[in-house]
Amino acid sequence: MDAQGRGRADDIDPADQWVLNPNTGEYELRLAPSAAQSSVPGPRGSGGRGTTGRGGTTARGGAARTGRTAPARRPGAAAPDDDAPSPRRRTGAPAEAAGRRGRRPAPKKAKGKKVLMWTGGTLAFVLIGASGAAYLYYEHLNNNITSVSDDGAGTGGFSKDRAINILLIGTDKRTGKGNEGYGDKNSAGHADTTLVLHVSKDRSNATVLSIPRDLITDIPDCPTTQEDGSEKVIPGKQRTRFNNSLGQEERTPSCTMRTITELTGLKMDHFMVADFNAVKTLTSAVGGVDVCLAKDIKDPDSKLDLPKGEHTIEGEEALAFVRTRHSVGFGGDLSRIELQQQFLGSMMRKLKSNDTLTSPSKMIKLAEAGTKALTVDSQISTIKKLADLGAELGKFDTKNLTFATVPVVDNPAEKIKATVVLKEPQAQQLFAMVRDDVSLTEVKQEKKKEKAAEAARLKGTKAPASEVRVRILNGGAVAGSAQETLSWLQVQEGVTKSENAGNAEQPLAKTTLEYGPDEADQARRLAEIMGLSGAALKPGKSVTNSQGVPAMTLTLGKDFEGAGVPLTTPKKVPEDVQKATADKVECAK
Repeated sequence: MDAQGRGRADDIDPADQWVLNPNTGEYELRLAPSAAQSSVPGPRGSGGRGTTGRGGTTARGGAARTGRTAPARRPGAAAPDDDAPSPRRRTGAPAEAAGRRGRRPAPKKAKGKKVLMWTGGTLAFVLIGASGAAYLYYEHLNNNITSVSDDGAGTGGFSKDRAINILLIGTDKRTGKGNEGYGDKNSAGHADTTLVLHVSKDRSNATVLSIPRDLITDIPDCPTTQEDGSEKVIPGKQRTRFNNSLGQEERTPSCTMRTITELTGLKMDHFMVADFNAVKTLTSAVGGVDVCLAKDIKDPDSKLDLPKGEHTIEGEEALAFVRTRHSVGFGGDLSRIELQQQFLGSMMRKLKSNDTLTSPSKMIKLAEAGTKALTVDSQISTIKKLADLGAELGKFDTKNLTFATVPVVDNPAEKIKATVVLKEPQAQQLFAMVRDDVSLTEVKQEKKKEKAAEAARLKGTKAPASEVRVRILNGGAVAGSAQETLSWLQVQEGVTKSENAGNAEQPLAKTTLEYGPDEADQARRLAEIMGLSGAALKPGKSVTNSQGVPAMTLTLGKDFEGAGVPLTTPKKVPEDVQKATADKVECAK
């Protein structure tokens, strides 16, 4: 399994002891009759003991039962909760819930569940620069996981009924054996490689946004949980490099989360952080990643030395590949981002190939490497929670996974160009598309009937502005938005039969216009004036306004940016946005 040995006296590869049962479609653990231990180690500190009974015997007949064998448990010990955090985290992780986990009894046979098959969780891990793992439901993997608090910066956890946003960070912190030659020797590290993974609500597509590390942005104040459980607010910083959102001034990943939300308007569900070791161990675990070079590259800085053509790389060579920048493109960070996207797309294809999915050996190695290589937020700090997330992330095809780089231009305030700033309005258009769950690729699985119905709401006659009756509610927009909109509609747009109805009972993420059956022509006119999409129009019922007559209800959601600012989401990616899909082979130039 690893160099720690776990107290084993033999060198049997645990993957070789898992056998596919053709009758059930599941992998089963088969031990030799004389085996005294399971090949699946117990939690750290267990001395390498497996899940056999105290007498060292295996299941009846000398072979283990399907799945895990029943572990020994002290009389009266309670069965553990599957979602309970691991009792021991790696050094550097804040203390989590106290109390040791009890050992689980032998689980009932799970019908139809191929426990060693790829669950989709590999995708999220891989996107940081190759941090992939297939999740196995075994307690010993929980002990590999390092977790830290999200400090309330996230949503509190992903949900199956909405889109998922995950922050993926590759840090340049110089830690771990074999990493002495990388990163800054005395630095706490930075957000060196940052990606935002957005998975659509219907799971038909996904987008990965690469955030340039040298982007000038604002870092907000960051409430941060300390090791003793107290909270410390790390002051924000204006007009600084994005990569300072992690590591510097004791900032944790939750601060990078807050910075991303301020920058893009996207609230993150979770974060995952990987260091240099993630690339090395995970590419080796999967058997190497295929890459293509359009020219010879010999970079003394990253130590990459490869001739033109196709190659399969892993370990140190893979790390050198994703770190090189001076020898590709224009020799800067943006060129490196493009190279990393090509690498990640290739690794995605490798992970979803039959060569990987049908290999118990590779799957177990990926599980071990992935759980050791990553730091995750405390909301997903168990194998069960990671597996649930992985199941959601594995539902879309790689051809519908789009990598895109946030549009930027050189910082005009600098004579010697070292940083970049957002390119507007392209950056805001791209952020809006992701926020509104618009795929950057054509997705055949789109609900065509629903889209057609939304488009139809905007077609037809439109009432004069003077006949539009509407009540305006603030449902999550900044304070004063309802009054601002009222004044704009009455003074500039001629919608005189409008009124401010105060605050909505519940906040909304997006602005909506609800109207009755005989108010469709009014709704179309107001949609035209305000730039509302068909999705914002909600056929329903009218309400009585202060004059005692029927009126529509306009609720300004969190997406509202001001009176006169259209709320229609772009349907086409701006031309200047660099993007590529994960299913295509690209050669680095």
